[in-house]
Parts: sequence; C-alpha cells; structure tokens
Amino acid sequence: MRRTCVLVVLPALVLTGCSGGSGGAEAEPSPEPPGEWWRPRPGPEWQWQLTGRLDTSVDVPVYDIDGFHHSKETVDALHRDGRKVVCYLSTGAWEDFRPDADDFPRSVIGRGNGWEGERWLDIRRTDVLEPLMAARLDMCRDKGFDAVEPDNMDGYRNRTGFPLTAGDQLRYNRLIARLAHERGMAVGLKNDLEQIPELVGDFDFAVNEQCAQYRECERLTPFVEAGKAVCHVEYELPTARFCPGSRRLGLSSLLKRWSIDAWRRTC
Repeated sequence: MRRTCVLVVLPALVLTGCSGGSGGAEAEPSPEPPGEWWRPRPGPEWQWQLTGRLDTSVDVPVYDIDGFHHSKETVDALHRDGRKVVCYLSTGAWEDFRPDADDFPRSVIGRGNGWEGERWLDIRRTDVLEPLMAARLDMCRDKGFDAVEPDNMDGYRNRTGFPLTAGDQLRYNRLIARLAHERGMAVGLKNDLEQIPELVGDFDFAVNEQCAQYRECERLTPFVEAGKAVCHVEYELPTARFCPGSRRLGLSSLLKRWSIDAWRRTC
C-alpha cells in the first residue's frame, strides 16, 4: 500500500529508491496456460481508495479498493456502473487488524515494516503462507473482484527479521500470481522494480508508488512495452513535476494523500 523501503540507511540508495540487482538468484517462472482473466492495457484512468467512506462517484473505469473492507454488494454496484474492481491485499506483511490475524503463527511474523500494526512475513514459509493467501484470494474471487493488488512484495530489500533473498522473493511473488490466476483474476506487481525483468511475464499490470520522486519510472517500461497497464501514485510531488514524464512513459498516474482516501488529482 505504501513504499516499504523504509529501513535502508545509505543515502545513495535512498536517492535511487532502494535500487539494486537481484543478486543473480535463479528462480524460473512456472509455465501457466493462458486464462480468461482481465488484462488491463496501458493508460486506464483509475481510482485508488483504501480508507474512508468509499466515493463511487469518480468517473473512471477502474477502482482499486480494500478487499476486506468492502462487500460483494459494493463490488457488484461498481460493476453495474461499468467499472473493473481491484482487490487490495497485503501478501507480504502481517496486519494485526485483519480478521485472519490469529491464523498466522508467530514463527512467520518478523520486524515491523514502518506502519502501525504491520510486520513483515517470512515468505520462505510457503507451507504456512500459501493456504492463508489462498483463503484471502478466495475472498476476493467470491466477492467478484476482477483483479488483485498484492502489497509488500519486496521484503527481500528490507530488514524483515528473516534472511530473505531475491530468489525467495521471485518464488513467492510468482506463487501469488499463480494463485490469483487460478481464481480467474488479474494480478498486479506492486513496486519491486528490481525484479520487473524477471516478473513482467507473470503479472498482468503494475502498481507503483513514487517512481517519479525516486527517478525510477523508466524501470516500468517493460510493462508498457508488453501492453500492460502501470497504475502509478505520487504523494509528495505536485502534478506538474511528474505528469509530463508519466504521459511520455504511458503511465496512469495520480497524486494521492498518504491516507489513500478519496481525494485525488490526475494528470
């Protein structure tokens, strides 16, 4: 939901948005037959709202909303208005405020990720996490969502409390993509810019925070070149600072407040 490279301390890395290579890790994608899920093309207008009373009056074709907070009736109503609806979930961090929080054993819960009530997960423990994430994705499917925005997908670049590697992250991110596709939903790659070359084929679109502020938006080009949408948000730059670059690169960009409520400014 938010940029999570909060514990990197070297100034040079902060300026480049926590950039770095994948460490040469080998993690091959699993073959996946073509499915019938939604595949958003570059350039859609969208609304991202995770807090506050949902404002359904924004005239855009794509809504990205919290999967736990909203009902099937809300998703159905958005569909009747002609919208595609994306299910926001955290897949890489534990949240103490979710109804399934007690289902996560302490052994997979690590350091805080910088946000109240949230801690990184040990993504190596797919034996534990796969059924928990499958249940969350079942919820999204059963409510009728068209796609999933899985958050906190770059734990290996942070101090999680676990010795995560780039290979661990690739395997876990591909697992989440497969679980979404098996349920007939599109899936977006959230941040994790360093692994885009390896993951662009596994994901149907991208969601990015602050690539303009950290001067890294061109890293999202593989998605646009593959005919896949990039939904991009800035929090601290005025639109005049990032919209010209967003238009040039084919990004769907918004200015939002950190609370990610209904307020928005567009390019």
